[in-house]
Amino acid sequence: MIVYAVEPGGRYVEPAESLALHPEGKRGFYVNLTNQCTCACTFCLRSLKNMAEEHSLWLKSEPPEVEVRAALSALPWENVSEIVFCGFGEPTMRLETLKNLLRWIRAEHPDVKTRLNTNGLSDLFYGRDTAPDFDGLLDTVSISLNASNAERYYELTRNRFGLPAFDAMLSFAEHAKAYVPDVVLTVVDHVEDDGEIARCRALCESRGLRLRVRPYEAN
Repeated sequence: MIVYAVEPGGRYVEPAESLALHPEGKRGFYVNLTNQCTCACTFCLRSLKNMAEEHSLWLKSEPPEVEVRAALSALPWENVSEIVFCGFGEPTMRLETLKNLLRWIRAEHPDVKTRLNTNGLSDLFYGRDTAPDFDGLLDTVSISLNASNAERYYELTRNRFGLPAFDAMLSFAEHAKAYVPDVVLTVVDHVEDDGEIARCRALCESRGLRLRVRPYEAN
């Protein structure tokens, strides 16, 4: 599935099914660009390939930009409140395609909100400051914080960059505030009850960042 909706319980469905279930009102739709990711998080659903295939989010191949745009064009835009770039992979792994699609949404549907869900490691992947790339293109960037320190972050994310990834992710979040109106860091609520969420909150407050605790979707 390239464009999809999320139903209660974390069920991924085609837009047409979501519209049949909810014929009135606006809702958000998600865009799945890639299977690639610079992390292999211990809690991520993508680590279970069979589940990914069952829910049809595991892409057999990366869709070209024109195919993604066609899928977006087919949406009933009068029912769209937000477009979220998310999926089983990291959207910034296809940064140019991502930016082109965001520009298209801004031009064609300027009233629709846009959001990027990211691990925040694009600076390390591209070797440069990538926050300016999103200037004027996003309403919200949601960054997975996952932990309050570099060691715990690496243990959970198993990212390809090692311990430096933690500070790089936080730097991306701080830089993004200059280009994106709403920057939020997230942590899942399955984190062991040893004060970790409180430490994450204190870390965000010390850097002028906002934390959102999101529910854990069990495998």
